[in-house]
Amino acid sequence: MGCFPCSGKSSEKQEKKRGDQAKAAQEKLGSAAAVGLKRDGPLNRSDRKEAPRSGESEHIAAQTFTFRELAAATKNFRADCLLGEGGFGRVYKGRLESTSQIVAIKQLDRNGLQGNREFLVEVLMLSLLHHPNLVNLIGYCADGDQRLLVYEFMPLGSLEDHLHDLPSEKKRLDWNTRMKIAAGAAKGLEYLHDKANPPVIYRDLKCSNILLGEGHFPKLSDFGLAKLGPVGDKTHVSTRVMGTYGYCAPEYAMTGQLTLKSDVYSFGVVLLEIITGRKAIDNSRAAGEHNLVAWARPLFKDRRKFSQMADPSLRGQYPVRCLYQALAVAAMCVQEDPTMRPLIADVVTALSYLASQKYDSEAHPPQTSHPAMAGGTPPRPWKD
Repeated sequence: MGCFPCSGKSSEKQEKKRGDQAKAAQEKLGSAAAVGLKRDGPLNRSDRKEAPRSGESEHIAAQTFTFRELAAATKNFRADCLLGEGGFGRVYKGRLESTSQIVAIKQLDRNGLQGNREFLVEVLMLSLLHHPNLVNLIGYCADGDQRLLVYEFMPLGSLEDHLHDLPSEKKRLDWNTRMKIAAGAAKGLEYLHDKANPPVIYRDLKCSNILLGEGHFPKLSDFGLAKLGPVGDKTHVSTRVMGTYGYCAPEYAMTGQLTLKSDVYSFGVVLLEIITGRKAIDNSRAAGEHNLVAWARPLFKDRRKFSQMADPSLRGQYPVRCLYQALAVAAMCVQEDPTMRPLIADVVTALSYLASQKYDSEAHPPQTSHPAMAGGTPPRPWKD
């Protein structure tokens, strides 16, 4: 079952239309890349020293591959090379014959112009934006009507793979690792919001889009839905509502008005998943517990119930004060009023501190009750 079925049954007219679309997409890719690199230098403010030299601004940094090369790398997209499947296509593990590098190759579904737009956005964003907590795009293929993206291989898969529906023999994430992942993901988002110029709204932050490298080092991936944020006196970007149910900020879902705070809400949902081990949406749970944020909101109001929100798979092995503070961060991020949500830079400050507070399970007995945190309600780690 391949993603690129042969088109023998297609009419010549359909074939010509598809070929014209592919040609237009390739031309658009080249011109958009040139515009993006020429406009005020690179999109990334902090990487200006890496700007293309004179005469190089016509080219995207990513390599180009032929379909034949990527088919060879994945053994013709063999089933045993399949890593997973998402909304935009299948992802395969492959080895590039030219360099012997192990890579992840995403084969986009051929769903017309919308697929082309997402492909273009992904290539442009990841070619122009570089940060340790963003996945590295190695190259792409726009060969005929084929659309493929080649990324660095992330050996530990996604955060979702380590939080939800785990087989009994798979080791659960400990508290220290969870905070490390949360802080790293927040740093990636901070880069998009505060360091990119203009700012970038990710729009699709969720556990399955946070990939993990060696040592559970997190990187944001899948930038097909990313949008340039508002600039100047503009407060939002109006756009068609896209994203994943359960992670979407309520004001964006209702109005289509997208802001940086929309991403902060999504991050709050991810942080809740990291702390609780629950899914953003889980219809297998009891009535009233299907939606993670709706379940958590009443519990946020009573700190005596905070310990009940910790993932049972932690088996009580977490620092109580840090649990309370992490939940305080999550509660602020998922507030319904976007103006009350913190800036992602303040979230990074809070989570970096929590990640630095290493919990030693040997030195501390597991939590078995619902202890009150000394000193009362956790202080807010930021200013409005």
